[in-house]
Amino acid sequence: VQLQASGGGLVQAGDSVRLSCVASGGTSSYVMAWFRQAPGKEREFVAALRRGGYTYYLDSVQGRFTISRDNAKNTVNLQMNSLKPEDTAVYFCAAARNSILSTIRSVLTYDYWGQGTQVTVSS
Repeated sequence: VQLQASGGGLVQAGDSVRLSCVASGGTSSYVMAWFRQAPGKEREFVAALRRGGYTYYLDSVQGRFTISRDNAKNTVNLQMNSLKPEDTAVYFCAAARNSILSTIRSVLTYDYWGQGTQVTVSS
């Protein structure tokens, strides 16, 4: 499985950005997620989507970000609204063959990673 993320850029606070992650190979049964990493910080969980449409979010993005998938296009999207400067980071998509709920937010759960796309939010 290879993941290709796109859609980042430089935006102003309050703007919206949509990230996309195209997966090669069948990932319809995989858990798909987005993580982000700001300079000098550890990679942190942002959102995940598992089979059945169940979604999970970082508390600080709940209500502003939405993760979704299009299995026909092997794509996972992250719609980010009301962006804040603290959302500035490199965003990575990730895929996991298996996951249990207690580890869905852990980087160690994910088997495949995309290359990352930069999102910069200016104040």
